[in-house]
Amino acid sequence: MCVEKLQKILLASALGIVLMLAAVGSVKLAFLLQVIIMVILLMSGLTGFCYITTVLKSAFPLCNENNKDKK
Repeated sequence: MCVEKLQKILLASALGIVLMLAAVGSVKLAFLLQVIIMVILLMSGLTGFCYITTVLKSAFPLCNENNKDKK
């Protein structure tokens, strides 16, 4: 499993948790988590720096490294 794929899986899981919290009535907590996710994505999109990717790189390889090994 590579970093970029794992990051997308974690994002999908976090959004699923937000939906679950909203469904059970914890709307304030769901809203707070949604805002945090939006800030992380905006920071990543505007600056090109993603803290989650930096943390995950310490334990998992980059997807680009996997493609270089196959060639």
